[in-house]
Amino acid sequence: MDLKNMFTLVSRTGRHMQRYNFQGHRQVVGCIPYRYKGVNGKSIVDEDAIEVLVISSQRKGKGMLFPKGGWEKDESIKEAALRETMEEAGVLGDVEQPGVSPDFLNKIPELGKWSFKSNNNNNCYEGRMFPLLVKEQLEFWPEKDVRQRIWISVREARKVCHYWWMKEALELLVNRLTSQGVVEAKTESCLCQEGSLTR
Repeated sequence: MDLKNMFTLVSRTGRHMQRYNFQGHRQVVGCIPYRYKGVNGKSIVDEDAIEVLVISSQRKGKGMLFPKGGWEKDESIKEAALRETMEEAGVLGDVEQPGVSPDFLNKIPELGKWSFKSNNNNNCYEGRMFPLLVKEQLEFWPEKDVRQRIWISVREARKVCHYWWMKEALELLVNRLTSQGVVEAKTESCLCQEGSLTR
């Protein structure tokens, strides 16, 4: 699926196409958008070289989070993760397993799967998160008027991310990126800086 060709300024809505697991829990998927800061050429990556993109919740006072939403019946899990990230955060990139050839992997490099309850209505969900190396930041995207997006350090993301299971996914991403040793990256892959974090 080419997201640029299917790009609209309207997010998908409704629950009629939603997927549910065998326990009846709604399945949600998302990405942790990341980029390398100050890395040009081959470098050893530590936590300080990684920035992640967080977005504001649509509900006031619910803090910051990573983009995620419902996995629908007419799309693969990867397509759903990419769509939700584009709709909510306005970024495009590669869902990848850093340091591993795509030919070697026959599966999507998910960071993990979590079961959690909604704080609002006590509904149960199954959530999966993926790493997304950001290649492009869009000027316009479906939820631009209802969300703020901010590039921040991993350290700051640990403090501001509202959901425990997303914090666990962040730790898995950081461990994956920092344990791979040397990476080849270019900081110009996504240089846009937006907003500043205020509390």
